[in-house]
Amino acid sequence: MSSRTNIFGNIDWWLVVLYLVMVLLGWVNIYAAIYDEEHSSILDLTQRYGKQMIFIGSSLLLALIILLTDAKFFSTFSMIIYLVTIAALVAVLILGKEIAGSRSWFQVGSFSLQPAEFAKFATSLAVANYLGGTNINFRKFTSVFKAFLILAIPAGLIFLQNDTGSALVYSAFIFVFYREGMTGNVLIIALAVIVLFLMALLIDKLVIIAGLLVVAMLLLLIMRRTLRSVAILITFLVLASGFVYSVDYAFANMLEPHHRTRINVLLGKESDLKGAGYNVNQSLIAIGSGGIAGKGFLNGTQTKFNFVPEQSTDFIFCTVGEEWGFIGSTLVVALFVLLILRIIQHSERQRSAFGRIYGYGVASILFFHFAVNIAMTLGLFPVIGIPLPFFSYGGSSLWAFTILLFIFIKLDANRLNIL
Repeated sequence: MSSRTNIFGNIDWWLVVLYLVMVLLGWVNIYAAIYDEEHSSILDLTQRYGKQMIFIGSSLLLALIILLTDAKFFSTFSMIIYLVTIAALVAVLILGKEIAGSRSWFQVGSFSLQPAEFAKFATSLAVANYLGGTNINFRKFTSVFKAFLILAIPAGLIFLQNDTGSALVYSAFIFVFYREGMTGNVLIIALAVIVLFLMALLIDKLVIIAGLLVVAMLLLLIMRRTLRSVAILITFLVLASGFVYSVDYAFANMLEPHHRTRINVLLGKESDLKGAGYNVNQSLIAIGSGGIAGKGFLNGTQTKFNFVPEQSTDFIFCTVGEEWGFIGSTLVVALFVLLILRIIQHSERQRSAFGRIYGYGVASILFFHFAVNIAMTLGLFPVIGIPLPFFSYGGSSLWAFTILLFIFIKLDANRLNIL
């Protein structure tokens, strides 16, 4: 009994409080987003806000179970959890139900479960197991290949489900790899690929190639002109030029039509306020109309008249912006920043590499969801359909984020038992 008491005593209750505050704020904003006067009780189980109450209750039960579980369970069985999740991702491609164009759901009666949400914490465990249990050298190709393979398998299976947003979440693990010793050149290359991709969609290809030649010549003047440096520059030019000319093909054949349209709208190449750009345009109107202090709880006109589609899920931040204004929006952003920074701070105090790496995985996933979701609602990023953690409606999402966070809270509480 004393051991269990000590474990609860070591828990960072600030993380728990932040979690509870965000979940309750999410519930209130889901209620506001789809409020129906004929079903005014927030406990009405026929409405999404009533169902969210059940999801919250079951999430708290999951959190308690995790806190009562031996912390060694998560490191010992991390790869088994990962493989079970991979099996679920394969099974949903065969047996899953297609919803909103994505075959991502197991459906039994009215109950739906999305394996892709749970794959995030399972992959975090697998990455922590691999990087924490081996002397990884990110200068060796085999080490880098194995690390990225752990990410590529779930990301690829989720991409096949036509859920591009969830697949892109795995790119956030690059921050974990960087913390664990991966060279910063990979981040530079990743940034260069993104910039070249956008430029290839907006600028004439010959102009880009000419720019690349100028950059190469400037680098040649600055750096030592050895055979190796010249070979690297020529290789860079060939690969970059090939990439630039392949963008149009990849854009036309690898992306879904609605993704292409959303990117074109974001880049200003198309104007479609009644089609692909409708959600974002209405979102901006809703957030902008909130002003400094907002219109007040249940007084949002954009919200009340259902102008913004998916407002209780992907666009829940619109409700915050309209009804609580700049002050409320800043509070929500501050809560996420505090949560992520505290997770990073606690990751650095872990006595095991497994706990540290898993903590950075949690922080990276939460940051990606938080940053991209809010950027979507502000028209700064294409709409890719990912939820705002702890705020958006949905059982799978809330359960998965709860498990993701509370495994770290448990590992952190157990750190003092590691010599």
